[in-house]
Amino acid sequence: MERLERYVAMLKAESEQQNLIARSTLETVWARHIVDSAQLLQHIPDDHRGPWLDLGSGPGLPGLVVAICTDMPAILVESRRKRVEFLQQVVDALDLANSVTIFGGRLEAMESCETGVITARAFAPLPKLLTLAGRFSTENTFWILPKGKNAVHELDALPRKWQKLFHVKHSLTDPDAGILCGQGKISA
Repeated sequence: MERLERYVAMLKAESEQQNLIARSTLETVWARHIVDSAQLLQHIPDDHRGPWLDLGSGPGLPGLVVAICTDMPAILVESRRKRVEFLQQVVDALDLANSVTIFGGRLEAMESCETGVITARAFAPLPKLLTLAGRFSTENTFWILPKGKNAVHELDALPRKWQKLFHVKHSLTDPDAGILCGQGKISA
């Protein structure tokens, strides 16, 4: 819990310098961001070992929260330099270097690797996300994609071959929001 508290303090402080999270959520950061990120863990088996690939990690949501709450390795992908610098500061301050890898660049430039979990929060429209991230998936990869109020609509708009891999789970932190959950390899 101490690590999460330190992360939240760093997140709030850095949000004064750069727009990491909306100012309107600073007072509700625990519910809006920390619990919202941690709830994603319920959608994978307890004994799952990852790695967890967090696309468009931004301030580390949900990737850093997952790394802090579990011993699962996490790969945080973020293209914005200032955010990458913030992520590195948190990793160093919380002694997460053995479990967290930061890729500072666009996903298209990242070398392919097999991952156990893929997640993205406000990264790209769903078809583009699946196309870009598919090369990191295997038949055993879990996809955990918070999609907000449009989850059902976004699922319905997918090609049938991808649609059948996913289902919508309700968010614990927002009764109107959905999380697309699935398992399997995405091929173009």
